[in-house]
Amino acid sequence: MADSLDPVNLAAIFKAYDVRGTVPDQLDEQLAHAVGRAFVDVVGAESVVVGYDMRPSSPGMAGAFADGASEQGADVTLIGLASTDQLYFASGHLGVPGVMFTASHNPAQYNGIKMCRSHAQPIGMDSGLADIRDAAAAGSFRAARRTGSITEHDVLEAYAAHVLSLAPVRGRRLKVVVDAGNGMAGHTAPAVFGRLGDRVDLVPLYFELDGTFPHHEANPIEAANLRDLQRAVTEQRADIGLAFDGDADRCFLVDERGRAVSPSTLTALIADRELARDPGATVIYNLITSRAVPELVRERGGVPVRTRVGHSFIKATMAETDAVFGGEHSGHFYFRDFWRADSGMLAALHALAALATTETPLSEVLAPYERYPLSGEINSTVADQDAVLAAVEAEFGGRAGVELDHLDGLSVLHEDWTFNVRASNTEPLLRLNVEGRDEATMTMVRDQVLDLIRADR
Repeated sequence: MADSLDPVNLAAIFKAYDVRGTVPDQLDEQLAHAVGRAFVDVVGAESVVVGYDMRPSSPGMAGAFADGASEQGADVTLIGLASTDQLYFASGHLGVPGVMFTASHNPAQYNGIKMCRSHAQPIGMDSGLADIRDAAAAGSFRAARRTGSITEHDVLEAYAAHVLSLAPVRGRRLKVVVDAGNGMAGHTAPAVFGRLGDRVDLVPLYFELDGTFPHHEANPIEAANLRDLQRAVTEQRADIGLAFDGDADRCFLVDERGRAVSPSTLTALIADRELARDPGATVIYNLITSRAVPELVRERGGVPVRTRVGHSFIKATMAETDAVFGGEHSGHFYFRDFWRADSGMLAALHALAALATTETPLSEVLAPYERYPLSGEINSTVADQDAVLAAVEAEFGGRAGVELDHLDGLSVLHEDWTFNVRASNTEPLLRLNVEGRDEATMTMVRDQVLDLIRADR
């Protein structure tokens, strides 16, 4: 199989943290084979573990990657169908680099590759991904001393046991609706919840693995994709609803009233639980997370540390600070005891564990963590992002009591409200998140900023 590839195409699909593109015009088995050889060459892997999601193209590309990696001298362990956090578990548990074939929440025509070093250490553009891209493009690899083996190993039950050991669910019986969105939670949830026996009455939605996503996109950050779950929770009189994205590394909650729960709220809840177990520990949060999170962490005696948006920044800061936990407003939750990797299932289990220990409904359990109204992320198509950001900064920068921050885009901080405007890495979009001391304040600031962003429409 020829491995020389179009460098222009590779530049388009190798993103900051992973590989993502459409099948078969941008991603195919030839590319996967070349990336397999390049991965082993760059990382120096003697062994590698490989998993894949339910997309029709995933098994073939995972197999092609395995062939390339073994030709380059690595022993390959195929774990088969897996969630991304199951792949991270395998990397950590086996102590070898890992590769996951998935396009996460992207539509059906996409696929992608997520890679990590041993023990789930992230690989990004500045930590090996650019070198893998360049090696694959050149198609020139060091001579292998041997051909590696390819074996199969099922880690699903070991994964389920591990995440439950980190967040045991004990107490009252819970009725739980899970919307897998035809994604990989349909594979992992039965294994995990099956171990809870009669402590959980599981109501499954869209557990059939289907990479064409026949019911709705597996992207629960979009409100439209939560409606089926919200309806089922209220109709079933369930205690909680859980929604996972396509590769099940993100989790979103719906309370017993059918109301979507902010990921910032779940971040605060998990931080509270982790600090109870490890007093004084550090907790990471990204800059669009609610200010309720650092407030709560300080109140519980912990150390809050703010970081940019993006898993590589979260994981790097966790390693630097030995943080016990990290949360992102996008629904990613990172755990020190899970190799600092993100796990939607582990976040879900923390919510169930907190709920099971009380007779209180979820909305009341979460009330102490929901302190300020949030706008949610609002996207606007903008041709000249820099000019619009400058206009917003000019408008708000001179106001009394305002502090400006450029850690990631533009953050404008005031004691009564805050907002952040960031440019998308891949689209001509500006992303706005606003928080206020009350609903009226949040709405006022949101509308003022949107008027500036959309002034040229």
